[in-house]
Amino acid sequence: MLTETYTLVTLSVEQTSVRLSLQSLQKLLQSNFLHQSALSQRQVEYACDSLKRLYENCHWRKLDKFLIPAIRRISRAADGLLEEFDALSQAAADAMAAAVRTVGGAAIEGEARVAQFCAAIDRFCTALLKRLEREEQELFPVARTVISGDAWFAIANQMLAHDAYQQECRGGQPLHQVRGGFRSHIEQTQRQGSPLSIMH
Repeated sequence: MLTETYTLVTLSVEQTSVRLSLQSLQKLLQSNFLHQSALSQRQVEYACDSLKRLYENCHWRKLDKFLIPAIRRISRAADGLLEEFDALSQAAADAMAAAVRTVGGAAIEGEARVAQFCAAIDRFCTALLKRLEREEQELFPVARTVISGDAWFAIANQMLAHDAYQQECRGGQPLHQVRGGFRSHIEQTQRQGSPLSIMH
C-alpha cells in the first residue's frame, strides 16, 4: 500500500507541475496576447517554444514511461481509456502544428491572425488539461484496481532509477552510489515526516 501511495503521489506532483504550466500559458493568452492586434517575433517564438516544451514534458512524464506500460501489460481494462488519451495527445499535437503553421516563426499582424494563433494554443492547452484531469479521475482508480503490490514496487524502483540517472546526467550523485532502491528511499522519507506516512 505504501508503494502504491508513493508512486501515485509522485505522479500527482508531476501532473500538478504540467497543469500549472499549461494554465500559465492560457493565462498569458487571455491577459495579454488576445488583446493585441499584432504579436512580435519574440512573443511568437516564446509561445511556440512553450508549446513544444509542454508537449515534450507531457510525452515524457513518468506516467507515460512507467505506469501506462505496466497497465497495458497487466490488463486490457484500460485499453479504451488509453486510446482516448492518445486521441487527446494527438489533438494537442495537431493544435501545436496549426499554431506553428499560422506564424511560420515570424511576427503576426492583424487581429484575425492573432486570434487564430491564440485559438490553436488554447486548443492545445485544453486537450492536455483534459487528459491530465481524466488520468487522475479515471486512470489512477484503474491502476489501483489492476496493479498488484509487486508491480507497484517495480514501478517505484523504475521511477527512482530514472530520477537517479537524470541526477547523474545533471552532475549530481553518481548512479553507482544510489543503493537500496525503493525501500531505503521510503525509510528516509518516513524519517523526514513526509505526507506519505499519513496517506495510506
